[in-house]
Amino acid sequence: MGIVTITIPNVLRMLIITVVIHSHNNANGQSTTRPNNNHHANTPGSNNGTNKKPVNNTSKPHNNGGGKFGGSLNRNKNKKGKKRNKRRDSRYNMYSKNQRIRQNHKKNAAPTRKSRPLPKVLVYQDGMNAQDLDKDAIELLATDYGIEAKEKENVNVSDIDKFFNEEEHNTDYQESRPPVVTIMGHVDHGKTTLLDYLRHSHITAGEAGGITQAIGAYQLKHGDQTITFLDTPGHAAFTAMRARGADITDVTVLVVAADDGVMPQTVEAIDHAKAAGTPIIVAVNKIDKPNANPQHVKEHLMNYGLVPEDFGGDTIFVDISAKNGTNVDELLNMILLQSEVLELKANPKQNGAGSVVEARLDKGKGPVATLLVQQGTLHVGDPIVVGDTFGRVRTMTNENGKDIKDAKPSTPVEITGLNDVPEAGDRFIVFNNEKTARAAGEERAKESQIEERKQNNRVTLDNLFDSMKQEDMKQVNVIIKADVQGSVEALAGSLKKIDVEGVKVNVIHASVGAVNESDVALAEASNAIIIGFNVRPTPQAKTQAETDKVDIRLYQVIYNAIDDVEAAMKGMLDPTYEEEVTGNIEVRQIYKASKVGTIAGGMVLDGYVRSDSKVRLIRDNVVIYDGELGSLKRFKDDVKEVKQGFECGLTIENYNDIKVGDKVEAYHMKEVQPK
Repeated sequence: MGIVTITIPNVLRMLIITVVIHSHNNANGQSTTRPNNNHHANTPGSNNGTNKKPVNNTSKPHNNGGGKFGGSLNRNKNKKGKKRNKRRDSRYNMYSKNQRIRQNHKKNAAPTRKSRPLPKVLVYQDGMNAQDLDKDAIELLATDYGIEAKEKENVNVSDIDKFFNEEEHNTDYQESRPPVVTIMGHVDHGKTTLLDYLRHSHITAGEAGGITQAIGAYQLKHGDQTITFLDTPGHAAFTAMRARGADITDVTVLVVAADDGVMPQTVEAIDHAKAAGTPIIVAVNKIDKPNANPQHVKEHLMNYGLVPEDFGGDTIFVDISAKNGTNVDELLNMILLQSEVLELKANPKQNGAGSVVEARLDKGKGPVATLLVQQGTLHVGDPIVVGDTFGRVRTMTNENGKDIKDAKPSTPVEITGLNDVPEAGDRFIVFNNEKTARAAGEERAKESQIEERKQNNRVTLDNLFDSMKQEDMKQVNVIIKADVQGSVEALAGSLKKIDVEGVKVNVIHASVGAVNESDVALAEASNAIIIGFNVRPTPQAKTQAETDKVDIRLYQVIYNAIDDVEAAMKGMLDPTYEEEVTGNIEVRQIYKASKVGTIAGGMVLDGYVRSDSKVRLIRDNVVIYDGELGSLKRFKDDVKEVKQGFECGLTIENYNDIKVGDKVEAYHMKEVQPK
């Protein structure tokens, strides 16, 4: 009997396949062994070695194993043979024992596994060197040997947005939670007055006088229910938070003054709230004023899709006086009613998760962040990742400055213990241990640095067609700013009629005036394109748009804007010429010359102006005229260029209506390749 043992190294060390090779089989299938000398030592008639026939030493010297001087090595030779035979016997005994076990199993109907050849996936081509197995080979091998193989899922601990969404959609152990409310509206329409009245009139007796800090959010009791208010400094901050993924508001309260009516920032607030997808409750404020006209406000707001319930709509209107507190309780009742319709729920038993309301660096405390818990419960001592920062919650206080140990859903708190200052709108999530939180925070910080080096993948007219194909877009978001209301309506109406392969233009905001920072913030949050007609962006908006990679397109002819948008949606946009502003001149004096016309004397505020520059005359952020320079002088001499900090005289070709205080913007056009 011969035995071959195959051992598979490193891959399946526990798997040893023994192949038994039989030299003889009897009729019953039992194995036989080759007899040796010891087996026949005591058999009658046998030759036991002492009666062996002598060997002829003369013909073959030393063939008996003897040395040169005689003697014999047969004793040692026989010992070696005995050991070899013993090993053979032990193998035979082991084999026979296994045979008896198998036969016993067969008698007892025990299941047996059929012998299988070595799987081909384990046949090594280069000797017995270990090799890696792919997923399919491992599954095949596991199935062959009756083993259930499970693939280990690699989890990216830095993807807290994924964890946040998983926590948000966890429907186990859900309970009702308080609504989160944001108050928005035009300047001086009473937002701050309403917040102050609510803050001071609805605190409990134990908290009276305890408001020592403003953390950007607070809770109040109305009856036996709680409402959370966000005290954001305007809708720009609201939209900036939403741009970072923080959809934290459940209800928006729009404050409109009854004596002032709908104003530009009122319209902006409506568009921002609609873009966020939150229901709007209108609080018509200042009804105590003699010239208050709440009915006019309702009629005007119907033009923006806010139809009162009295007129068959679904928008809740409440007439209030924040100064006197008239009907403020009714407003709170409507907020709670709206929250019941929304069925706001959360699971307080899971790990805490939520968003950053605001953050700052305190000299004594270090990084301080105001968090709104949206899911689970946040505890003191929890390992936490906030945006690109991480740490352990060292202290936690409420809006009254009182230390608390835990915070449930819809609760705003101020925490310390982070390694850096996060940004408003960042999400946070609690991890089970500090080591994992640190690893996730450090990885997110690296990813953030990489993203900062890359351009944001925002929709522009240049990449609009590719974005439509890659992202399966159903609509293109557009913001319209124009010089007069008639232009706004004409441009919006024309753009809405464009339909290319089922993709339509969605005008999310349209108003009169220059492109401002709020427009850029809304465009960033909604991935929108800004189209300006006879208007210019403010310097702050222009800088912000460059930073946020928001596409601003400016036109003087409506049809050019319409054609460009439609061509971009069809993927046929011609190579564009981008204007590069080279300088700005402030007009400080006006001279009249009979043969020349109006000569403007001014100062170059920044950059430079050349004699061949194109110029744009701007008055109150509205473009009055766009043309070319007629002449450029320093004192009485014609010059080719005037730089920043120097005075100059200039004329605009075919235009004389220049006034003191006007701005002249010098620029030239350069061709750019599509992005």
